[in-house]
Amino acid sequence: MTENPSLPLWIYDTTLRDGTQREGLSVSIEDKLRIARRLDQLGVPFIEGGWPGANPKDVQFFWQLQEDPLKLAEIVAFCSTRRPNTNAADEPMLQAILAAGTRWVTIFGKSWDLHVTEGLKTSLAENLAMIRDTIEYLRASGRRVIYDAEHWFDGYKHNREYALQTLETAAAAGAEWLVLCDTNGGTLPHEVSQVVTDVVEGIRGWGLGTREFEEGKREKGKELLPMSNAQSLVPSKESPVPQIGIHTHNDSDTAVANALAAVMAGAKMVQGTINGYGERCGNANLCSLIPNLQLKLGYSCIEENQLSKLTEASRFVSEVVNLAPDEHAPFVGRSAFAHKGGIHVSAVERNPLTYEHIQPEQIGNRRRIVISEQAGLSNVLAKARSFGLELDKQNPKARQILQRLKDLESEGYQFEAAEASFELLMREGLEKRPLFFEIKGFQVHCDLVEGKESTSALATVKVTVNGKDILEAAEGNGPVAALDAALRKALVNFYPQIAAFELTDYKVRILNGNTGTAAKTRVLVESRNSHQRWTTVGVSTNILEASYHAVVEGLEYGLLLHSQAEVALNASS
Repeated sequence: MTENPSLPLWIYDTTLRDGTQREGLSVSIEDKLRIARRLDQLGVPFIEGGWPGANPKDVQFFWQLQEDPLKLAEIVAFCSTRRPNTNAADEPMLQAILAAGTRWVTIFGKSWDLHVTEGLKTSLAENLAMIRDTIEYLRASGRRVIYDAEHWFDGYKHNREYALQTLETAAAAGAEWLVLCDTNGGTLPHEVSQVVTDVVEGIRGWGLGTREFEEGKREKGKELLPMSNAQSLVPSKESPVPQIGIHTHNDSDTAVANALAAVMAGAKMVQGTINGYGERCGNANLCSLIPNLQLKLGYSCIEENQLSKLTEASRFVSEVVNLAPDEHAPFVGRSAFAHKGGIHVSAVERNPLTYEHIQPEQIGNRRRIVISEQAGLSNVLAKARSFGLELDKQNPKARQILQRLKDLESEGYQFEAAEASFELLMREGLEKRPLFFEIKGFQVHCDLVEGKESTSALATVKVTVNGKDILEAAEGNGPVAALDAALRKALVNFYPQIAAFELTDYKVRILNGNTGTAAKTRVLVESRNSHQRWTTVGVSTNILEASYHAVVEGLEYGLLLHSQAEVALNASS
């Protein structure tokens, strides 16, 4: 382990470059700016914005940040070394890097001799010249350089001497950070530990001494750009220069473990992405790395008040890139601190340390008590408290609710995924379920026109509200859409807030497929308003009836949330 874990550890986010290489992930300039500003608020010191010149989107992204800079973070431009047998000063892509106007530039070069001879089709000596010339040119232009040693671990395994020579060349040219990249993601933690230790020890023998990169110092006749908050990132006179960083991919499912191993062997910078997004199997997940480093190993990565926003940042990024969040992700997942077994719930209620490795609030998450057929009485009581309902174990209704839960789950209901339906069930058991409306009946008629891909549907519903019967009909592109539209049409005059409810997801699962088309079906419907989401469930051998129950309860629960919000607002005023 490093000799002084209290020293700061620098987090380098590459979500906007490496993360966007994930298959199926695409972001606009506006998306990139929103993510960059959220990472800035999170306290990430380095944010890699992309490769200026590689595409118009990245060029505009850096231009906009010149107009409206980030408040805390250093935005970093990314590029490769110059091409073989050219001059860095004549390289157009390096001109685009300088035009981006960033203080820091990350340059990647080849560490593996295989890539030099087979990929670049050049000599090992020319590859060293490419590294040296590119970094010296950027340093002479006033930029500070992070050198990413691409395919470092593979290169080290195949030709250790040459791989180390590429690092020494980058350091001698003026790179302040040497980042060891497990580009193919095939290295294991014990290998990472051994290699990083070798590199850290080897740097001391290079004879580079130390450098001072103070604000205003002139190097090669040109002044470095102002340091801003990056001034604190500079190694001190007593520290070996440059310092080591780590960049890992998750192809062996060890990216986070590899990064932790590297830090414990002496790496001072960790590169990764929010939610582990990245090409193939992804990159090291900063949402796991940051809390592990800060809460478990004692490194200072971001401020405590920023760490408490980690879960929110994770979910924000997943929303912006339009990917469903991983509910079971460590630390930030919705299920990361969910407790289902009755014994677990009872223990956690007495002392959270019994089944939680950290306090969920430290990273902005929360404890959840999951309701299912495995639930005990303690689950029901804990859930009642979370709903703001008074219930104790002496109340016979508690066991009645528990038995009702188990009976329904045996029929195919799944309340752990539909907490809104369980709250309605609990309120019904406690005789506290509001009656906003009553469904008297519905009919759905579908027209299938031969030769057309879509099917039109017509739904008719009869609803009673405040003793008044309403009959309405509506069309939709399917039976569930038509039913939802008819219900809303019947209710919106009484409850205008329904217009703000959206049906955001609809899941169907066959519970006993061996019975064919007579199988029982479970339907989960997710709904939302402007600031909340909720899920309801319906089960029936008739898919329309199952859908009807889930859709109706979705509207009912939305009205319940609205009425609670109004009560809270009136109480505060």
